[in-house]
Amino acid sequence: MERTKADEMGEVDVVEQHARPVSASNRAMGYYSPADEEKRRGVRRMKVTATGMLLLVAVVYVLAKVAGSSGAGAWAGYVAAAAEAGMVGALADWFAVTALFRRPLGLPIPHTAIIPTKKDQLGISLGEFVGENFLSKEVVRGRLRAVGIGSRLGTWLAHPEHADRVTAELATALRGALAVLRDSDVQAVVGEAINRRADAQEIAPGIGKMLEKVVADGGHKRVVDLICVRAHDWLVLHDDQVMDAVTGGAPGWTPRYVDRKVSERVYKELLRFVSEMRDMPAHPARGALDRFLTDFASDLQSDTDTRTRVENLKRDVLGRGEVQDLIASAWSAVRQMIVAAAEDERSELRLRVRASLLSLGARMSVDPKLQSKVDGWVEGAAVYVVTTYRDEITSLITDTVAGWDPEHTTRKIEAHIGRDLQFIRINGTVVGSLAGLVIYTVSRALGA
Repeated sequence: MERTKADEMGEVDVVEQHARPVSASNRAMGYYSPADEEKRRGVRRMKVTATGMLLLVAVVYVLAKVAGSSGAGAWAGYVAAAAEAGMVGALADWFAVTALFRRPLGLPIPHTAIIPTKKDQLGISLGEFVGENFLSKEVVRGRLRAVGIGSRLGTWLAHPEHADRVTAELATALRGALAVLRDSDVQAVVGEAINRRADAQEIAPGIGKMLEKVVADGGHKRVVDLICVRAHDWLVLHDDQVMDAVTGGAPGWTPRYVDRKVSERVYKELLRFVSEMRDMPAHPARGALDRFLTDFASDLQSDTDTRTRVENLKRDVLGRGEVQDLIASAWSAVRQMIVAAAEDERSELRLRVRASLLSLGARMSVDPKLQSKVDGWVEGAAVYVVTTYRDEITSLITDTVAGWDPEHTTRKIEAHIGRDLQFIRINGTVVGSLAGLVIYTVSRALGA
C-alpha cells in the first residue's frame, strides 16, 4: 500500500516527541508510551468515523434536496430535514469537542482551546477540589472509622505467618538503621545527652540522700566487712613491705635494730586493729566511720562548699577521654548484640517480638476498647497529617500541572479521552437527525 505524505509526517512527529527532551516535572505528560500511541490511533480512527458521518448526512441532504426539486415526493423533505439537523448537530458537537483541545479552524474564538490555555487554572481548581473534598478531617475520620483499622489489623496480626512477616520486616529495618548510624555520631549524641543531663541537675544532694538512707539501713556494713577482710589478708601477705615502709620513714640517726623493732611493733598494732575491726561489729572505728558517713551525707545535701567540689569533680570525670571511650565501647557492644539478635530467627529478641505481636493481634481482634484506641490513634495521626500538610499536598497537584507543557498535556489528555469524545460527535449527528425529523414531522402535521 502506498504511504501518504501525511503518514510520513505523522511518524516524524511521533519520533520527534520521543526524542524531544523533557524536564522531570514534564516527563509524565511529555512521554508517549506505546499504549498512548495506540490510544491516539484509536482517536484518529474515531475522528474519521465521526467526520465520515458528517459527510454522509451532507451528501444525503444534497441528494434529498435534488430529489425534492425533481418532484420525488414528500419523503424527500423528511430526509432533507433529518440530514440538515444531523449536519447542525455534528458541526456543533465538533466545535464543542475541538474547543476543548485547540482553536477550531485556528480562529481566535473566545473560550476555546480550554485545556492548553486554562491548564494552570484547572490545576488550581483540581487542587482545591481535592483539598476540600478529600483532605478534610471529617472525610478522613469518617473513612477511617468505616474501615475499622483496629479490628482488621488485630485479625491480621493474630495469624502466625503475618506476625512472622512483621517481625522479619522490623528486624530488617532495625539492622538497616543500625548500619546507617555511625559510631562517632552515636558517641557524640550520647555524650552530649549525658553532659546536658548532668549539667542540668546537681548530683550532690541526690548522692547525699542515697548515702544517708544506706547508712541508716546499715547497707554499708557489708562493704566495711569486705574491706576489713581484704585489708587483714593483705597485711598478712605483705608484712615485709609494711615494715620496710615504716623503716624507710625513720630518721637516719636511729640505729637499725631500733627501726626494726619499731616497724615490727607498728605492723603488729596495725594488724591487731584491722583484726579487731573485722571481728567486732561494735568496734569504735566502725562507729566513727558511721558518724563520718552520716556527716558526709548531710554535707552533700546542705554544705555549699562540699556540693561545689562534687560538681567540679563531676565535670572533670565526664570530660575525661576514658569516659567517652567507655561510651563508645558500650555502644559498639550493644549494637553488635542487637544486630546478632535481629539476624537470628530464634533469638530471644525476635521470639519476644513475635509473641508480643501475636498477643497484641489476639487482643485487638476481640477487645472493642483496644480497637477504639487504635482507631483513635490512626485517625488522629491521619488528621494531623491532612490538616498540617494539606496545602503542601494540594500544591503538589497544582505545581505538577503547572509544570506540564501545554501541547504535550493536550495531546496526552486527548489520547486518553478523545475516543469517547468522538462518540459525542457521532451521537450529535444521530440525535440531531432524529430531532430534525421529529420537528419537521410535527411541523407538517400542524400544517406549518
